[in-house]
Amino acid sequence: MAKKAADPAQLLRDFAMALPESTEHFPWGERVVKVKGKVFVFLGKGETFGLSVKLPLSGLAALTLPFASPTGYGLGKSGWVTASFAKPAEVPVGMLKGWIEESYRAVAPKALAEKVPEGFAERPTPRKKPSRDVLRKRAKRGPSESP
Repeated sequence: MAKKAADPAQLLRDFAMALPESTEHFPWGERVVKVKGKVFVFLGKGETFGLSVKLPLSGLAALTLPFASPTGYGLGKSGWVTASFAKPAEVPVGMLKGWIEESYRAVAPKALAEKVPEGFAERPTPRKKPSRDVLRKRAKRGPSESP
């Protein structure tokens, strides 16, 4: 049985939510992730996947890529870049995690940005701890029983 490929949109959403004090919101029907009330990533909606992030350091280099363009509504003038992809297989998840991290550092208060270790984007996305109920069920199953 073939393993289903991970959804890049979900991977990037999970990564953004793993950053300190990140919260998810849905203004205008679009998924955004904020820190202290400020958006640091817009995660697109629709049949294709896209995201917008603030890239004060790598924005000019990012704009040389075929899938990147300045973000609309005047945000491009402030260093925001939009990346759009027609197929999930085209999404460079590792690069976009780095962009999300850079955007978070640009938008978050300095004290929060400093909590993020260097190279955070290159590490596996932290998973939330299982709930107590899940841990109890695992303990009841015992070591020989499969999940």
